[in-house]
Amino acid sequence: MPNLAEYLEANANQFQEALFELLRIPSVSADPAYSEDMGRAADWLTEKFEKLGLKTERITTSSYPILYAESPSVADAPVVLVYGHYDVQPPDPLDEWETPAFEPSVRNGNVYARGATDDKGQFLTHLLSVEAWLATRGPLPVQIKFLIEGEEECGSEALNELLDGKYTILGRPPLEALEADVAVISDTSQFGPGRPAITYGLKGIAYFQLNLTGPNQDLHSGSFGGAVSNPANALAALLASLIDGDGRIQIPGFYDDVGGLTESERKQFEELGFDEAAFKQQIGVGAVTGEKGFSTLERKWARPTFDINGLWSGYQGEGAKTVLPARAGAKFSFRLVPAQDPEKIASALKSYLQEHCPPGIELELQEMHHAPGVVVPLESPYLSAASRAIEAGFGKSPVYIREGGSIPIVTSFKTLLNMDTLLLGWGQNDDNMHSPNEKFSLEDFQKGIRSSAHLWEELGQLGR
Repeated sequence: MPNLAEYLEANANQFQEALFELLRIPSVSADPAYSEDMGRAADWLTEKFEKLGLKTERITTSSYPILYAESPSVADAPVVLVYGHYDVQPPDPLDEWETPAFEPSVRNGNVYARGATDDKGQFLTHLLSVEAWLATRGPLPVQIKFLIEGEEECGSEALNELLDGKYTILGRPPLEALEADVAVISDTSQFGPGRPAITYGLKGIAYFQLNLTGPNQDLHSGSFGGAVSNPANALAALLASLIDGDGRIQIPGFYDDVGGLTESERKQFEELGFDEAAFKQQIGVGAVTGEKGFSTLERKWARPTFDINGLWSGYQGEGAKTVLPARAGAKFSFRLVPAQDPEKIASALKSYLQEHCPPGIELELQEMHHAPGVVVPLESPYLSAASRAIEAGFGKSPVYIREGGSIPIVTSFKTLLNMDTLLLGWGQNDDNMHSPNEKFSLEDFQKGIRSSAHLWEELGQLGR
């Protein structure tokens, strides 16, 4: 058999072309106009799995297919569950793309296309590493199970139905079929160029919509202003009251379950050498703000936050119209640290808003979605194995970071399967995920394949 390293080098162009083939399929899950293309993407991946000799099932759901594939079991070796998603965000606004969103274009060593880094390019590294391993070393040293869904970008409804037992996997109950020792997800980022990273913590989320209703119709602000509660004024006051000038959230009991960072974690954050000036320049702001007494990384990664995501009320057309609006609304979210319970936060929030709602205003609070945060212990042998694999693939040891975002499936794996997840991101923070001109480094794509191949070896040596 050929040498693994030689095979990876010899087939680099073939791997790149496979990525480009998948990127050319406009698999946008949010828009029904792309439903045929969603099926094409599922077919493409199914064929890839079957060509590798993996036991494969294209699970038909109430929406888009979920793909499952598994290699043979290996005695006394870990079982690894690899998760990814083949759907992508809508490409709009199209006029801001330098090249068409679904025609991969290479510039400065990056491929530009929708889905390049989120998540086609990243999860494909694991599939291609399996191909390389089978071609050079024979049977895998661990059993690998692939779970690839098509609705991550629009709520994962079918995947949640699968986990709830609505569908089977190869004739087995889903939680039985998905049982594994550790999960692997590549849908995050490195710490920076040339700074590979393992993400060991994610924040949770609690997302809400607040609707306020006052009079039965818009009123003349001169005739009725001062005599009737204005829903827009009430909305502004309620939202502003949720956080003080020091960045502290004012809901009673909100911080009861918020633990502090250990001294070793704070030191680790400091040693990362975060460039605050470059961070401000990248996002175009003159200053950073947040909860008093914490660094920018601590605020982003390890402290709870509150953000308004959308606002609406009153007249928004050209010129002036002096109305007292009948309705006002907002969408807002809390990013939570792992020990916080989203349901407890929702209950406390509802009580707080009702207590502070002014007379003459009807309040409706809608819970949109929530998920708790997670942290993988830094002492985990799986983290150590992943660190060695990444060093072999990238030529540099990874740093350990947290992430301010949320990946609900990671929580599901922990709560339903009692399984930690290795978050091995090959992307960069400036890859324009969900934005025009999404990109992915082709060099990091190849390094991700190498790291993944080494990961199977490192995990296999752990034993079960």
